[in-house]
Amino acid sequence: MSGGVDSSVAAILLKEQGYEVIGLFMRNWDTSVNGDILGNPNLENEICPQEQDYNDALEVCNRIGIPLHRIDFVKEYWDYVFEYFLDELKKGRTPNPDIMCNKYIKFDYFIREAERLGADFIATGHYARIKDGQLLRAVDQNKDQTYFLSQLSKEQLNNVLFPIGDLTKQEVREIALKYDLITAEKKDSTGICFIGERNFRKFLKNYLPNLPGDIVNIETNEIVGKHIGLMYYTIGQRRGLEIGGTKERMFVVGKNMEKNILYIAVGNKTEYLLSDSCVLDTVNFNTDYRPIHCTAKFRYRAEDYPVELKYLENGEMEVRYHNVKSVTPGQACVFYDGEKCIGGGIIKTVCKDAKKIWYIL
Repeated sequence: MSGGVDSSVAAILLKEQGYEVIGLFMRNWDTSVNGDILGNPNLENEICPQEQDYNDALEVCNRIGIPLHRIDFVKEYWDYVFEYFLDELKKGRTPNPDIMCNKYIKFDYFIREAERLGADFIATGHYARIKDGQLLRAVDQNKDQTYFLSQLSKEQLNNVLFPIGDLTKQEVREIALKYDLITAEKKDSTGICFIGERNFRKFLKNYLPNLPGDIVNIETNEIVGKHIGLMYYTIGQRRGLEIGGTKERMFVVGKNMEKNILYIAVGNKTEYLLSDSCVLDTVNFNTDYRPIHCTAKFRYRAEDYPVELKYLENGEMEVRYHNVKSVTPGQACVFYDGEKCIGGGIIKTVCKDAKKIWYIL
């Protein structure tokens, strides 16, 4: 029970189906320690979002008549998710901590706690489906969250229920309104969970030093401005390029970590964002099926692209495709076989015409 509308309705549906339902709220971030770091100087006079979520979850559980337990995973989250997040940024990559939170916290430590409480199944408010042990896309394609579940193993998907996977978001909210839940019209959480609505730059500078450097035009090799630190930029990004004296459209096309250079392209030079293959590490499958051809998403809510998979001896994988834009180191490449989400990996390097695009790493 996260304190959001999706997990609230998931609990209702399970209870309607005859399950004996208990709620479990996870505390993953210590705002009492990091209150000043999170960019809100008046936090001590306010209730933090995490505590508000707990209060909302408790009210929902009381309303529908189920108990709510609370568990502290602050240390585990720091060790397995937050340190991963910082390490990836140091490498110049664009991490997706939600994927690792699912892998190590929600579908590992959470499952252990559920088993300790005597649960036969765990359920979450993810928009996804399970059929015959296979992870499937949600009915609501706009909300489908299988991308974030791509690092789960076959074993982690055992005894898992996704009660809202057959519903649209609108239908979920209608059920919550029918039960007059406090979460019925609650805004969906966005962004990185431990940052929330706070300023990303203010938050991050408390953990990683800002290292300003040059912004260079990839075509002319001219210095056109200054960046505030490579960790704040991702491939394809248009906003936040603080370059005065020009009205031309520009976007990030790469980073040179050694020289602390941010490369941009100006105008409509989108060819600098295109690649035709990438190499993945942290490769995972949730099925015994090992395809050569399938489709893949390179970002959440991106379209599917046909890909060819080459299995490398070191456990990594080469993924080949045709002219995909903004494939970014650190993001997940997730594999699909029709409706089935069969796994994925983390993008390590990006290539064009069989050559590493040197300005990305």
